[in-house]
Amino acid sequence: MTDETTHTFLYTSPAIFSSFPQLVAAESTRHGGVSPAPFASLNLGINTADETANVDENRRRFFSAIGGSTYPFASSYQVHGTEILYATEAGRYTGHDALITDKPGLLLGVTVADCVPILIYDPAHKAVAAIHAGWRGTVGGIVTKTLTQMQQQFGTTAGQCYAYVGTCIDECAFEVGPEVAEQFDAAFRRANADSDKSFVDLKAANAYLLLTAGIPEKQVEISPFSTVLHNDSYFSYRAEQGQTGRMLAVIGLAA
Repeated sequence: MTDETTHTFLYTSPAIFSSFPQLVAAESTRHGGVSPAPFASLNLGINTADETANVDENRRRFFSAIGGSTYPFASSYQVHGTEILYATEAGRYTGHDALITDKPGLLLGVTVADCVPILIYDPAHKAVAAIHAGWRGTVGGIVTKTLTQMQQQFGTTAGQCYAYVGTCIDECAFEVGPEVAEQFDAAFRRANADSDKSFVDLKAANAYLLLTAGIPEKQVEISPFSTVLHNDSYFSYRAEQGQTGRMLAVIGLAA
């Protein structure tokens, strides 16, 4: 697995996709926008208390920076579930935490501020996926379910896919109670010696699901960044007590 993501001012570009020039794939930072504190500054989240005009301008800047200004965009109001949408046109949908498509020129995206964004590309069938995995989605196997649906919809074989596990809350900051910790395999949780709580590694848990599904390790990249440890560059819902912005992770094929 690699962690060679290219970092720019407004966004990061996963290195795992660098050999596919026809692919648009990026993850925003919190830099380069117009939103005031506590949403400073590139808040791309619609469902925040930020001014709509600010979010619209921030999204315009982000999509322009990644070369996606003219592309229609599909996303969903996320509910921490495992429902997957096969998107064929632009829209703001509801109730899905993953989107898949094989339509060129359509960008898919998920919003995050501690949860894990996961981007998948199937070059054999020219299909992509954008996944939002919080702890519920992770234990619910949303990654596995998405790859299964891609297989059913497009004929996707996991062994041919490339995947990016994006920036999220890191293991040393994601402390949870026993009712959450016990839902994770022991390999992805670490007991806190000073309490009954545990630390959970969401990146490792989701990477494991990708590998178990059959994606080769060399075709999986994990972001080296953390929403908490690098809070100056990324929004963290937990570190900022819920008063913060949202990042976008997007993927799509050029028209």
